[in-house]
Amino acid sequence: MKLVLFIIGWVSFILGIIGAFLPIIPTTPFLILSAYLFSKSSPRFHAWILELPLAGPAINDWNQNQIIRTRAKILCATMITVSLSGMWIYAQVPLALKIIVSMILVSVGIFVVTRKSE
Repeated sequence: MKLVLFIIGWVSFILGIIGAFLPIIPTTPFLILSAYLFSKSSPRFHAWILELPLAGPAINDWNQNQIIRTRAKILCATMITVSLSGMWIYAQVPLALKIIVSMILVSVGIFVVTRKSE
């Protein structure tokens, strides 16, 4: 079971890294999930992810106090707004897909914005 959690942890980490460059994929939730999965499967990789300069502080804030920093909230809301605007204006995809993606991104945005800040 630890191997499965470890593999899923790496998949989640990779999706988080991709999300740093593609606004349609959220970064922070995937990195928090990675940290959780690594905590259950590999203490070494759990310690490693907590030491990453860009992700570590946010993960530690969440683990210790369940807070999301104001700067991260603003960035998240901005990226979601840009992504949704671009999708609705430029993407040539079925309406149903636009609605599903919009519901997911709005849900993520609501979750992030309603968490405590520092």
